[in-house]
Order: sequence, then structure tokens, then C-alpha cells
Amino acid sequence: MSLGDATIFLLDEFGGLPRDDPGRCESMIRRDLFDLVESEAELMVPDVDADDPAAEAARYQTAIEDGGLDLVILGLGGNGHLGMNEPGSGRDSGTRVVSLASSTTDHARESYGVSVPPQWGITVGLGQLLAAGELWLVVTGAHKAEVFKETMTAPIAPETPSTFLREHPHATVLADESAASLL
Repeated sequence: MSLGDATIFLLDEFGGLPRDDPGRCESMIRRDLFDLVESEAELMVPDVDADDPAAEAARYQTAIEDGGLDLVILGLGGNGHLGMNEPGSGRDSGTRVVSLASSTTDHARESYGVSVPPQWGITVGLGQLLAAGELWLVVTGAHKAEVFKETMTAPIAPETPSTFLREHPHATVLADESAASLL
């Protein structure tokens, strides 16, 4: 399997974690994807260690806008977040520095083994995600059933950012039976 000469933009990165922390998003994508496939792909990552994280977020947004996003692959956060676009994120939000909800920091500690729960990060905004040519949402596990139901049936609103995916003309949802059990 090869990713060819793709440019891959990491959707987000936790701030405040040591560069070598196995729970950093870059560490996870390298371990769970790049170490498993032969690739000439270039991995772009927002530099949360930059002296000015807000300026870094603006630089990252510009880098994405230069070529656009052809395909975005998303997971579904337990509170309906996409990337680090927590509840309350606007449809047109850009790449930015964000504060993380306590449920997100708790999940990072429990699931990703981060050394210190992150309180902030840099995320690609919903405006850029929704401008992508194609979106894939991957949802697995019974623990995601309630938020997946909300994603698919609740009114489209910033309180559940994942609901915005229903407006995208080329969104594909891949859910296992347990995640879709309440639909």
C-alpha cells in the first residue's frame, strides 16, 4: 500500500505535551499509519511548540488554503466535536488555537496515554473542513451511539459541531453496527 505523493495535513495537535509524548496527534498518526505503509507523502503538522501559537494557526490555515483539502477523514468526538472543534464552534470557524472541553482532555488521558492532560490545541476549523471536496466520518463502538444519533438527527447547530456534516454534498458516514444501534 502506498500514499503516493500526497500531502497530508494533520487535523489538529494537542498543545502543552512534550514533543515525544506518545499521545500527541503526530505520534499517533506516525505510529498508526505511516509506520504501516510505504509512503512518500508529506505530513504537515501544526507546530504547537511555536513561540506564537496563534500565528502558527494562521500559517497552517494559509498552507491548507493554498491547495485546499480533497479528502478529510474524521472521527467523532464524544461531545460531537470534529478535530478540536468543540461544542460552540461556528460553521465558518478557521484554523485556530482552542481550549479543550474537560471531556476531551479526560478522553485524551484515558485513551491516548498522554503524560499530562492537554488543555489546548490547534485545530483546522469547521469552515475549512466543510470546504473539502469529500468528507468521511468514521464512527465505531457502542460508546459513540448516543452522539452519533445526535449527529444524524439533532438540529444542525454549533452545540453539536458534527451536525454540520449533514450539509456537505459529498459526506460519507462509515459506522459499525454498535455505533448505529440507536438509529
